Amino acid sequence: MGKAEDALRREIVARAREMNAAGINQGTSGNISARLGDRMMITPSGVPYETMEPGMIASVALDDPEGAWEGPLRPSTEWRFHQRLLNARPDAQAVVHAHPAHCTALAILRHEIPACHYMVAAFGGENVRCAGYARFGSAELADLAVAAMAGRTACLLANHGMIVLGDTLARAMWRAVELEALARQYWIARTIGQPVILGRAEIDEALAAFADYGLKA
Repeated sequence: MGKAEDALRREIVARAREMNAAGINQGTSGNISARLGDRMMITPSGVPYETMEPGMIASVALDDPEGAWEGPLRPSTEWRFHQRLLNARPDAQAVVHAHPAHCTALAILRHEIPACHYMVAAFGGENVRCAGYARFGSAELADLAVAAMAGRTACLLANHGMIVLGDTLARAMWRAVELEALARQYWIARTIGQPVILGRAEIDEALAAFADYGLKA
């Protein structure tokens, strides 16, 4: 194992623990992957993050539709949409999937997040779409996730949770936290009244401003 792979494995474990500590995931339900050359490193299935070690991270070839892995433990059951997204999106180096409460509540309702706040631009457009429902871990879910993520860096998954992409693990985690904050704000606003949605021109202005905004490392 080279230094780059060892460092990436350690960062995946650290980010997985950060995800739970930040309150955007519970138990072992989420998963994280990152690109390493022609392979992806991905959290194993069903392992509590507090006991996870770098050597437990599974390695899966990006071009293997069967998902054969290297490592002592099988990869997350969601390896298919991680693999499909990394293949479909060369701009993405990392994928974070979690079940934060407000994102998941909106996904249960099958509602997208509209442009209720300029921060929606952090995810690439005027909304965060909600993908249709398919069984967790299925090829159908992977197809739906890729379609919902077109032109975006986040989506909700109907009756399931959310996914975010990043050009680094740090940026993917930043987006995960921001997405749950946005979902919570939208949810609260809806309990008070009818949210005012920003127009296309206002979102285009925010998108331009986001071109050089935020975390780069």
